[in-house]
Amino acid sequence: MGIMKWYRAERWFYVHHMTPAAFLIKCSIRILWGGVIPYQTQIGEGTVITYHGLGVVLNKSAVIGKNCRIRQHVTLASNAEGAPVLGDGVEVGAGAVIVGKVHIGNNVKIGALAFVNRDLPDNCTAVGVPAKPVKFHSSENESGQI
Repeated sequence: MGIMKWYRAERWFYVHHMTPAAFLIKCSIRILWGGVIPYQTQIGEGTVITYHGLGVVLNKSAVIGKNCRIRQHVTLASNAEGAPVLGDGVEVGAGAVIVGKVHIGNNVKIGALAFVNRDLPDNCTAVGVPAKPVKFHSSENESGQI
């Protein structure tokens, strides 16, 4: 059973006011995969968290759009201003960190080990520490993985 099925069950219990059951699933995710995927986090349909969420840490206030791809050891963290919001079709490379109230546009690719602390526009590829857009592409799906 994949991590997203565990999350969907966790979220269902939370939405239906069965918080203790949601908490148990959250704890199970932590024990089995070393990741933190809170039931309060909003994750859109079609989103995939690879490697069963190994080391993935999501802030409870983070919002992830539809059809995103989150790889292992990714962190979405909040600061005093708020938590990240990812648009639809975002790909986040392994070990990337996204911190604060940043808005990541639709169809953005974030490279492995990137540190994102600023908004990123739609249809770009961002890499580095701090991450900066290095390439802009059409809104249509391009083949190629990070």
